[in-house]
Amino acid sequence: MPHSLVPRLLLQTVITVLLGLATTATSFAAEPDIDFARQVQPILARKCYACHGPGTQEGSLRLDHAEGALKALESGEVGIVPGKPDASEVLRRVSSTDDSERMPPKGKPLSASEVSILKSWIEQGAKWKSHWAFEPPVRHEPPKVQQSDWVKNPIDAFILSKLEDTGLSPNPPADRRALIRRVTYDLTGLPPSPEEVEAFVNDKDPQAYEKLVDKLLASEHYGERWARHWLDVVRYAETNSFERDGPKPHAWRFRDYVIRSFNDDKPYDQFIREQIAGDEFEKPTGDSLIATGFYRLGLWDDEPADREQAKFDSLDDLATTTAQGILALTINCARCHDHKIDPITQKDYYSLIAFFHNVTPMSNGGPQIEQPIFENDAARQAFEAETVRLRNRRDELQGQVTALEKEFSELLQKASKEVEAPSDMEDVTYRFYRDSWQKLPNFDELKPETIDKLPGNRFDISPATRPDYFGFVFTGVLKVPADGDYTFTLDGDDGVRLVIDGEEIIRYDGIHGEGNPRQAKIHLKQGRRDIRVDYFQGAFGKGLTLFWTGADGKVRWLSETDGSSGNRRQRNVDSLKKKDFNQLLSQNGERLLGKERYEQFVKLRADLSRAGQQQPTADFALCVSERGKQAPETFVLGRGSHVAPGDKVEPSFPGVLGGGVAQAVETSANSSGRRTALANWLTSKENRLTARVMANRVWQHHFGRGIVRSPNNFGLLGDSPTHPELLDWLATEFMRLDWHLKPLHKLILMSNTYQQSSQGNPAALAKDPANNLFWRYNMRRLSAEELRDSLHAINGSLNPKMYGPSTYPKISAEVLAGQSVPGKGWGKSSAEESARRSIYIHVKRSLVEPLLAAFDFPDTDTTCEARFMTVQPGQSLALLNGEFIKEQGQVFADRVAREAGADTDKRVRRALELALGRPATDAEIARGLRLIETLQKNDKQSVETAFRNFCVYVYNLNEFIFLD
Repeated sequence: MPHSLVPRLLLQTVITVLLGLATTATSFAAEPDIDFARQVQPILARKCYACHGPGTQEGSLRLDHAEGALKALESGEVGIVPGKPDASEVLRRVSSTDDSERMPPKGKPLSASEVSILKSWIEQGAKWKSHWAFEPPVRHEPPKVQQSDWVKNPIDAFILSKLEDTGLSPNPPADRRALIRRVTYDLTGLPPSPEEVEAFVNDKDPQAYEKLVDKLLASEHYGERWARHWLDVVRYAETNSFERDGPKPHAWRFRDYVIRSFNDDKPYDQFIREQIAGDEFEKPTGDSLIATGFYRLGLWDDEPADREQAKFDSLDDLATTTAQGILALTINCARCHDHKIDPITQKDYYSLIAFFHNVTPMSNGGPQIEQPIFENDAARQAFEAETVRLRNRRDELQGQVTALEKEFSELLQKASKEVEAPSDMEDVTYRFYRDSWQKLPNFDELKPETIDKLPGNRFDISPATRPDYFGFVFTGVLKVPADGDYTFTLDGDDGVRLVIDGEEIIRYDGIHGEGNPRQAKIHLKQGRRDIRVDYFQGAFGKGLTLFWTGADGKVRWLSETDGSSGNRRQRNVDSLKKKDFNQLLSQNGERLLGKERYEQFVKLRADLSRAGQQQPTADFALCVSERGKQAPETFVLGRGSHVAPGDKVEPSFPGVLGGGVAQAVETSANSSGRRTALANWLTSKENRLTARVMANRVWQHHFGRGIVRSPNNFGLLGDSPTHPELLDWLATEFMRLDWHLKPLHKLILMSNTYQQSSQGNPAALAKDPANNLFWRYNMRRLSAEELRDSLHAINGSLNPKMYGPSTYPKISAEVLAGQSVPGKGWGKSSAEESARRSIYIHVKRSLVEPLLAAFDFPDTDTTCEARFMTVQPGQSLALLNGEFIKEQGQVFADRVAREAGADTDKRVRRALELALGRPATDAEIARGLRLIETLQKNDKQSVETAFRNFCVYVYNLNEFIFLD
């Protein structure tokens, strides 16, 4: 394609982006007073709190609250004297040139501008005001304005008041074409069709725009668009990261849950409670269980170098995501020490950790992270009934098989005294671990080195690949011949634990050696019972002995040792002894049992095998679980190190937000109830931050930035709100609407503030280049998902299918080769499946779909408050030369050819109309025709190939990529 015809994507947009990134904290009207919270408190926090803050008050001076700062010191001076800078000891010391007096004594002294701010503040009366975010939101009355006819709702009054104070006026309204494109993308992430644009432009109904907003809010595409914003916040991904980057089972159900929640306009407080403690509800639902997948979305190392450190890293991830995502507080800064800026102590941090401390760790699968989910109680009851029916069927078959096994074994032993009876267990497998322990670990949290079957169906430690320092987990099915009491005898060197049907029967823990077997008697019902043995071995010797006896007193061996010095059981060397039970049965069954009884035996065993594999039909979800009702103790860790525990803490709320020890909520679930207490506090209307933070996020995604530009940080180092009264009004209105988001959207979208044009204004640009006062609408680039979905939408290939497992669009071999195991973990979807919306693309942490990556798909390792909106060469390369864009260009060309026919003029016109949502101009059509002719003439392309390249060109137009 000739260079002169390449769209000027970079040059035309860099200026716009740079303007949008201009200084954000500038005030455009001279402030009569120094803002304590924004200008003074950060200086005190950075420079003074270490020696004169909540933890330490050298010289009796305390500067984190007014009372301490204004009182007389031990020396007789007063730290700060309102209105009298010369009498204020603090100002004298920070501005001193004497090194022995100047404060702070270590580190960089205050700059001249910082000293000037403190001096001006003291001169103005040292007004001490708490940080805005730590005070309850106040519902301010909308201010009176001069241009009252511009005000459609209270939002406009708050915006216009600041504009008038600065001598600015709002922009005129956007034209209808720009408005429908803007609001359609904002609510659905998709472009309106040309027909929809024309219908709206020509609709004379005064309620046309409101009807459009209502229609878009009711669209199922709304949930797909707005779910993605929340998935950014909760660091959604479907794999674990680290070298193997293994999949998180059923993670896609969490994504679908979020989409459904937005489409259903689920109240935000319920939405949060479900994610924090949905499993602890009195009657958990499928949604409330799926929601707790929130706990499993983060990074997980399945083979950490330090397991205890990894545990606290995972807890930190939960605390960080919860605090920043819901409260916009960087509480994680207090993991190693009191927060340097915000009034958040290390005790506050570990008190928050205590809410999560009982949560089981992530794993590669199993009941601690996977639970069945049901649409309703009837489905649950049907599942439970089917579980009982299948278990009874297995028990019935097992009884018949056991009787025949006993009969055959007795006949076989009569025929050959040297033949051993079959094992009392089936399906025995082992997991082998290499490590050293002093006490039995939770093996389910660890990654095994080997997983295999034991053909002898007895517990056997001989597969160990090293003489010392290893562990095993054995699992199998114990065949109980009849109802009755059974005594189990267990011995091991070293720690060993016996579990039957999920209940711990015997524990023999620690380093001790063999010689003191332990026994337990339990009542078992006839049938198949799950059996498990956990075992670890230290240095010197090894051994595992387990047998059971019934009412007849006969010893029945479950291990491959007889208890004599750990030696393997002595067996006869006869060849019959080396054959397993199946071989013996096939060779001798018909002869000893007779043809009819043998065939019955074979059929029963086959029926039992099939019954053992049958499971009730159910969907499973990635969920949270806890270790039980009793949570472990939590301690403040010195410098964040798990080897330096300090004071014990209880689950409590941050002191700066009111504090208080949480009372665990009694729950029917096998959990502590602590997370329910946290969820209730987070969603209380008394909470000072939850409603503010979400209202700010909604504003952010409609206007390109929040009223607070740092959506995850409302603390002292975050940005101050440009319109604090408006933010508080929106927060209180959000709660008044019972936490429903759709009415809040509509309120914002119906305002004149939202409907302004994005055109420039020299006077306003001079006073407010960053548009802090919202005198216009900010033009923005389409997000990665919006862009990819739009490519499919305008070429007619977009697959509207919703929900279900993720898709795997084609990725080039060169990109796949960059993985540790090239191509591993990336499936292959059909072209139709690949054309689903981008939110359904599999999110693999080590392999992001290239087009999404080029257009700033977020880092999923941590919570993402706002995406980058870059304009860089890689994007142009992806949209001009990428294989994907060429394929979509061809699909686009094929659609246009079907609709416009063979006439090239009509094709160009239709392509531009589909992409831009407006009629093409004669000049644009002429330019397109020249491009096609040039490609045919200079590059010897066919008319079809040239038109395909023209369609690629259209995909690169600024008007397509940017939203006005």
